[in-house]
Amino acid sequence: MTKDLVGLYADSDALALADLVKKKEVTPSELVETAIQIIEDIDPKLNAVVIKNYEIGREAAQSEPKGPFAGVPFLLKNIGSHWQGTRVDGGMEYLKDYVCAYDSTLSARIKEAGFLLLGRTNSPEGGWCIATEPRFYGNTLNPWNPERTPGGSSGGAAVAVVSGMVPLAEASDGGGSIRVPASCCGVVGLKPSRGRITYGPVDADYWFGSVYTFACTRTVRDTAAYLDGVAGWGPGDPYTPPVPDKSWLELAQAAPKPLKIGFTLDAPFGEPLAPEVAQAVKETASLLEGMGHKLEPYTIKFDLEKAWWDYNDIIAVEMANAMDQSATLVGRPVEQHELAAFNWTMFEYAKTLSAKQYSASIAGIRKANQQLGLELEQFDAFLSPVLTQPPRPVGYWTMEDGDRKRYLARWSDAAYMFAFNISGLPAISLPSTTFANDTPIGIQFVGRMGDEATLLNLATQVEQARPWIGKKPPIHATA
Repeated sequence: MTKDLVGLYADSDALALADLVKKKEVTPSELVETAIQIIEDIDPKLNAVVIKNYEIGREAAQSEPKGPFAGVPFLLKNIGSHWQGTRVDGGMEYLKDYVCAYDSTLSARIKEAGFLLLGRTNSPEGGWCIATEPRFYGNTLNPWNPERTPGGSSGGAAVAVVSGMVPLAEASDGGGSIRVPASCCGVVGLKPSRGRITYGPVDADYWFGSVYTFACTRTVRDTAAYLDGVAGWGPGDPYTPPVPDKSWLELAQAAPKPLKIGFTLDAPFGEPLAPEVAQAVKETASLLEGMGHKLEPYTIKFDLEKAWWDYNDIIAVEMANAMDQSATLVGRPVEQHELAAFNWTMFEYAKTLSAKQYSASIAGIRKANQQLGLELEQFDAFLSPVLTQPPRPVGYWTMEDGDRKRYLARWSDAAYMFAFNISGLPAISLPSTTFANDTPIGIQFVGRMGDEATLLNLATQVEQARPWIGKKPPIHATA
């Protein structure tokens, strides 16, 4: 593979690569081989790709390229989406032999959009962590600064994108797991509206509509085009957000309109905003005012700390149910030594919760959903930090901590993450500034229910005014 092709591949977004294929300037096979070479060259330093299905990708590259992303290499996350005939284990040795029996609707749509799947990216055990340090596969490292977390749970996806392995990779989000790694790695991370992406044909939703699957990307236009390619209702889906009458790509690139944007410099609970984080929000607010938008300070009034503990009671029960279902696949129950200490603690804690407590927690997050929507309805968009603190050192989020309350209290960093999982509102993380050794810090825009169009248009404006694309970490395909 020529050095020129490696550089072109690693510096392009997915739409640009697909355009090269359409013009017959490169072939899908050339892109696949380039992606494989890059992964094999730099992933030993980063540990982002943990399941490799190169031969399937090579075979798919021989077919006539079709779809908006025809011929572009892609990586699924090692949790969630099913890909028939391939492994997915959620970062658990317990599930290491599980092979998908079907394609999820999302995986099928990804293929129909023209992507060529090459494997899966690293995620923490079971996914409930905003770092990526599973016992089974080992730590994924941040290519900007290996001493700082790349975030999680989609840390492998964000690292694969920012380091040049693929231009776009699947990510999912139950408490910030798209937006946090996007922030820590300096890429774009959209969490869509509730119901925007179907979990069919087998699952209706996860955690009462608080888990979302989408992607980390290099550019906002890729985010918009990917949403055009994979969004859509499926039979039996419980949520149906409104759909615009134009493509999201077209709406993202439309002429901007003045917006009323709320912003906050307050942490809902836990530590106050770190100075670097507060500065990122202030600089973004100033940038937006210069564009003609109206900025208003606003502090969320709803008790998000209580909602956080309600949410985790639900998650404990849902995780325990998932482990019980996994036992039917494995043929035996999971044993304590097979789970990280935190996951085992949650598994055991779930057994102490009554049906009444579980129901009360569900009611609590539904009230939070309603209240957050009512509070922010006055704004066209809302600006907040992604994390209230800069990216933490590797090991800070260890799931080997068996003290459930202590581990979960550390999640106050992500108070502005889970809030918009339980609310159903769309939210996007964009690169903003840097911390020690050029570690990225992102900011978040939140929109009204079903209004990804405004978020994407606003994100496009910020991307153009403060271009990040082209900045490369020290560990990169072209380094």
